[in-house]
Amino acid sequence: MKSLFRFLCILVLTILVGNDFAYAQGQRRISFIRDAEIETALRLYATPLFQAAGLAPEAVKIFIVRDKSLNAFVAGGQKLFMNTGLLMQAKTAGQVIGVIAHETGHIAGGHLTRIQGALKKSSAQTIAALILGGAAAVLGQSELGQAIIIGGQTLGTNSFLHYTRTQENSADQAAMRLLEGTHQSAQGLYEFMGLLEEQELVSPQYQDAYMRTHPVTRSRMKALEAHMSNSAYSKTPIAPELQAIHRRIRAKLYAYLEPVSRTMRRYKKSDRSIEARYARAVAYHKGAKLDDALKTMSGLLTEHPKDPYFLELMGQILFESGRIRDSLPYYTAAVKRAPSSALMRGELAHAQIETNNPALLQPAISNLRAALRVEREIPNTWRALATAYGRQKNDIQASLALAEEALLLNKKTDALHFSTRAKKQAKEGTPAWLQADDILAAAKRLKAPE
Repeated sequence: MKSLFRFLCILVLTILVGNDFAYAQGQRRISFIRDAEIETALRLYATPLFQAAGLAPEAVKIFIVRDKSLNAFVAGGQKLFMNTGLLMQAKTAGQVIGVIAHETGHIAGGHLTRIQGALKKSSAQTIAALILGGAAAVLGQSELGQAIIIGGQTLGTNSFLHYTRTQENSADQAAMRLLEGTHQSAQGLYEFMGLLEEQELVSPQYQDAYMRTHPVTRSRMKALEAHMSNSAYSKTPIAPELQAIHRRIRAKLYAYLEPVSRTMRRYKKSDRSIEARYARAVAYHKGAKLDDALKTMSGLLTEHPKDPYFLELMGQILFESGRIRDSLPYYTAAVKRAPSSALMRGELAHAQIETNNPALLQPAISNLRAALRVEREIPNTWRALATAYGRQKNDIQASLALAEEALLLNKKTDALHFSTRAKKQAKEGTPAWLQADDILAAAKRLKAPE
């Protein structure tokens, strides 16, 4: 089957909304987007704030939710969720940073502890665990299989968290301290509050989720005004490189999520900016205009030959156009520039496997193993690893990989089957045998699907 765009391959959770969540209606599908460039950008924005809050940056997981609403929230401990709608509507990097600072305030303030009690009383608890767990992180490759988790109960994100006025004020105060401590202006957060204030004029059923879960009051904006009047950093501009990053990820999101015609109207051919050409390259690819897509990307790569994300997109365009071998040099160069990216490693490995060249199976396995050292909770990485080992006739390792995938996807029967098979084939006491034994024990603890 022809590939869908890597960027838009998603984990889909089919969810049934409980009565405890007032704004949810009927059934919703929560889609998580994986993209190395956007995730890296959010990490760049967030890391100084996490450190200033006394949090270990690597312990806070960031998820990108494919949803047009202006929303962000934290849940399940140290997990930050950012809607694509917020990233696209924010006009500056400072506005996104301001939101992250506020949400970091909720984490540092322990506000989630009180909310967990309400969650435990809800029938949504079982699927909430899935939404907030590692299974939410999937590799964006439709050829490797799209993970679908179906649960009996869950919740709607529009009403996922409702903070009290006290908690909101506390998170605002924390955000101001964090921004001050990292020598950043609170202007972005103030501007974002202005966007939310406009929502107060809209009927509640049409308001963005962030407005309903993070109600804005004039007192909150006045507190920000007072802070900025006394802050030494109020007029500190956002670093130009951060602004450039924001323009790029905003254009990228727009091009992938909006129709081609809209992208071409917004990013006209006369616009020679980097972000405009980037968006048009994606639009050309979506519109099956291969020559235009390649020409546009060639121009960007001539100017920026070491940009890992331009290299990645060029590889993607070639791969998804059937020119798999031609994609390899670009994916390889992208990984060289971003060796710690599990997503890019997975893409390169996938291309290597799809060449059907036996000589590339071992390099593919090496890349997948490297990806798993960075991020083990990507089911499709395990699926790709099983494919590569299967083609090498290594049944033990193939079974182990399939068992790991099944465990992440809560497929108890499959996890038991493949781990048992691997354990029987492996020699007792070897690493493979011990891995199979661990998976088998974990699989037995899984709850059977309802």
